[in-house]
Amino acid sequence: MRRAHIWVSGKVQGVWYRATTVDEARKLGLTGWVRNLPDGRVEIVAEGPKELLDRLIVWCREGPPLAIVDDVKVIWESYSGEFLSFTLAY
Repeated sequence: MRRAHIWVSGKVQGVWYRATTVDEARKLGLTGWVRNLPDGRVEIVAEGPKELLDRLIVWCREGPPLAIVDDVKVIWESYSGEFLSFTLAY
């Protein structure tokens, strides 16, 4: 089990990026959260098996249909097990 801290930049706010990230992460059985940042990026913290986190990261590079992703930065962290589900954070 691992934890991925992800920052997505580009046209990723106002295009349903957060909501579809929640859907995708839940389909994969991951836990964590997603939120918009004041600088226009989206921040994601996700936990679960590495191969499923890798699938989420691949999805993040495309995002929902209206998104234009310029960059995805990932930092791998230690698994904490602190989350019960995957949610929107504010």
